[in-house]
Amino acid sequence: MIAGKKLVVVLPAYNAERTLERTLEEVDRTLVDDVVLVDDASQDRTAELARRLGIEHVIRHEHNRGYGGNQKTCYARALELGADIVIMLHPDYQYTPKLIPAMGGLVASGLFPAVLGSRILGGGALAGGMPLYKYIANRALTAFQNLCTGAKLSEYHTGYRAFSAELLRELDLAANSDDFIFDNQMLGQIIAAGHPIGEVTCPTRYFQDASSINFRRSVVYGLGVLGVSLAVLAARLGLPRARFLR
Repeated sequence: MIAGKKLVVVLPAYNAERTLERTLEEVDRTLVDDVVLVDDASQDRTAELARRLGIEHVIRHEHNRGYGGNQKTCYARALELGADIVIMLHPDYQYTPKLIPAMGGLVASGLFPAVLGSRILGGGALAGGMPLYKYIANRALTAFQNLCTGAKLSEYHTGYRAFSAELLRELDLAANSDDFIFDNQMLGQIIAAGHPIGEVTCPTRYFQDASSINFRRSVVYGLGVLGVSLAVLAARLGLPRARFLR
């Protein structure tokens, strides 16, 4: 627990067998009450390994539901377990679990209902191996998103996020996509509802076993980000709201 609040870490997993154990080794179990892993129909033995490593709650989708669909299952299970704080961490070891205390603490303090682990704040994204084209796209999309949403985030595209249970219950997650754009729709919902978002500097690692989407999917994702940003802008201007913002 952190400040008397139950902390649950959720791991949306797909083919994470090679990196799962390294990720779990850095999770501080003196603070984390429960770990939930949702295996989105992996083609390897992710779920089997998760159980062998002692993860308390392992859920396996029989059919792939997509990254967003995976997270929906993660958050639903965490809330069922009575979580006060939920931290979403990719099990591909790209983000260090050592930031769990800092991110959870910011939520527990009541300062922020949502906290992001930003790869950009510390200036180490490229040094950590982020491909140059992804870095440029990240910076360009983030600038456009800040312009549309009125927020001042350093990046919207991190896969390391902490939320209060109250915020998760408020958001209409079912209205969001089951694909990668889910993350951005979720942030759009938070910003449109007027909630502040905190950020902490997060070192990142890019290596062969770390998950990544290909160039074509990146383009589709980028177009989706533009659509989400314009939807939030329309809501700010009092125009009809997109379905995920209602």
